[in-house]
Amino acid sequence: MPRHLVIGNGKFLINLDRQTYIRDLYYPYVGQLNHVGGYQCRIGLWVDGAFSWLSDPDWNIELSYAEDSLVTEVKASHYHLGITLLINDGVHQRENIYLKRVQVHNHWDKVREVRMFFNQDLVINETEVGDTAAYYPQNNTVFHYKKDRYFMFNGQTGSEGLFQYTTGVKRFYNAEGTWRDAEDGHLMGNAIAQGSVDSTISFRLHVPPNSDEWLYYWMTAGKNLEEVKKLDAYVKESHPGKLLDRVKIYWQRWVNKSERDYGNLSKDCIRLYKQSLLIVRTQTDVNGAIIAANDSDIMQSNRDHYSYMWPRDGALIAYAMTMAGYQGMITPFFHFCANSLSPEGYLHHKYNPDGTVGSSWHPYLNGGKMQLPIQEDETALVLFALWQDYVRHGDIELPQSLYRTLIRPAARFMSSYIEHDLNLPKPSYDLWEERYGIFTFTSSAVYGGLIAASNFCSLFGDEERASRYRHTAEKIKSGILKHLYNEEEGRFVRGLVLDNGVWIQDKTLESSVYGIFEFGVLPADDPRVVKTIEANRAGLTIKTDVGGVARYHHDYYFQRSSDIKNIPGNPWIICTLWIAEWEIECAKTVEDLEAPRRTLEWVVQHAMESGILPEQLDPFDGGPVSVAPLSWSHATYVLAVVKYIEKYQKLKPPAKA
Repeated sequence: MPRHLVIGNGKFLINLDRQTYIRDLYYPYVGQLNHVGGYQCRIGLWVDGAFSWLSDPDWNIELSYAEDSLVTEVKASHYHLGITLLINDGVHQRENIYLKRVQVHNHWDKVREVRMFFNQDLVINETEVGDTAAYYPQNNTVFHYKKDRYFMFNGQTGSEGLFQYTTGVKRFYNAEGTWRDAEDGHLMGNAIAQGSVDSTISFRLHVPPNSDEWLYYWMTAGKNLEEVKKLDAYVKESHPGKLLDRVKIYWQRWVNKSERDYGNLSKDCIRLYKQSLLIVRTQTDVNGAIIAANDSDIMQSNRDHYSYMWPRDGALIAYAMTMAGYQGMITPFFHFCANSLSPEGYLHHKYNPDGTVGSSWHPYLNGGKMQLPIQEDETALVLFALWQDYVRHGDIELPQSLYRTLIRPAARFMSSYIEHDLNLPKPSYDLWEERYGIFTFTSSAVYGGLIAASNFCSLFGDEERASRYRHTAEKIKSGILKHLYNEEEGRFVRGLVLDNGVWIQDKTLESSVYGIFEFGVLPADDPRVVKTIEANRAGLTIKTDVGGVARYHHDYYFQRSSDIKNIPGNPWIICTLWIAEWEIECAKTVEDLEAPRRTLEWVVQHAMESGILPEQLDPFDGGPVSVAPLSWSHATYVLAVVKYIEKYQKLKPPAKA
């Protein structure tokens, strides 16, 4: 199940499902560790003797965020209970505090007693072994802990705090969890439990006829009991509602920090642009890791997840965010990469949020031969993004601080990792992590990375290195034009694969060849690029009402149809936007921007109700496929919007005097 709502502050990330149940809780890094792991922290109501969980089908739930913020706005209505809930969730912009506000509206003409139940189903440090849940009478809270991870739960209605509580065993023998104890409207008050445990707390309100009452629920996280107690006291002293309002204001200020002319884009496009900036912020750890996705349900099909930093995703996301004006936010990413660089000068497949090397399926031994288990574009794109950041903002101190630790060693590796017979980078894995060879995307990225390195060397007066890296880049460009372009078909191919000692062109239609113009090998309007992208647009567009563009012909990943002629693969948000980026680049008139504008609208139409963008769409119903949100999807939308509005401003006729 995709995550419908995400909130966070760069060190504390919470994913909520459609019912606003907490499903993932990441601390102390974004993406590491997950202390809920996809289980449901249920929320239920007892009203005049009747009980209902928010996941019951009788609830009608509408999802959104408060405008330009990372505070949710959810409306949940239950006709038979005569109750409507207006729910706001947020994470404090600085502290490890989660806040929930619930406005309870009573539609009936009499006073109603309402009890609201919150279940805490934690798996601290990603295992149920050895957890403790306990009632803490000193401040009338329940807290869970293991080792140096503490989570305290509290709330209030008016001047009253917890009404009832209990702790107990879950998912062990016949014990389902303490949430079952809530269904009669009463909690048994067990004060402590250890092992595989959960807890449930309740709050009581008396809601006047046709009126509202408010309830607040919060959680604090820290390394010890004193830390979470201190944060809990801060919430009470500041008032949780006022804190939540301040969270909303902070993010509104953050996303609107500068004025921008959006040209002729619709309000919905602008709203998704701002929301995408905010979503990417939630997926970015303060220590520099830009995480691909944090939807833990992917583990049900893969037994691994997307909570890693792929340097490629990170670099392209950093590129988008710096183009949007958020240079300070992505500065730690480049330092993360410098600290993660191997002694040889390359970046590994992917990294955990704490900087350690992540899991991989790229072998060191392939067909009896040693190989580097890397995707070389990941190293190259970091330098490409760093140069784009410098061009955009002119901050010379950042690249200077990275010159010795990142720029030079990465450039030295790329300039030596060359298949000299072809003047192309040596084989590595493609950007989709599926095949080994020499690819147009990777080669283009390496070209862009070496040009960036050369530019930095010139910037710092290191002309000898600048000349050397530029010369290597130009040799790679010549190799691309000679070996990765197919004269007969008039387009660039996916890449080269080694077959019995001979390099053979892989002519599969492949969306990532957009890298030819994106990373500066050729201009977008070069006839060879034009024919390449037009072939992709014709051959990779999904011929259903959903539309969109597939990654490549006959994409098997989460494949929904075997009708490859009409559905070459599921539509991907990023691949569809790559076509739009090319159209923007080629546009000579405002009218030429109409097609990419429609693509931006298409993305808006296929976002989830809450504005979250998934990795892929179902080609038949347009529903989300794979993880959601995918940081790369949101960042690519941001980049396309920035490129669109800048091109629009350049092409629009001057205002009449």
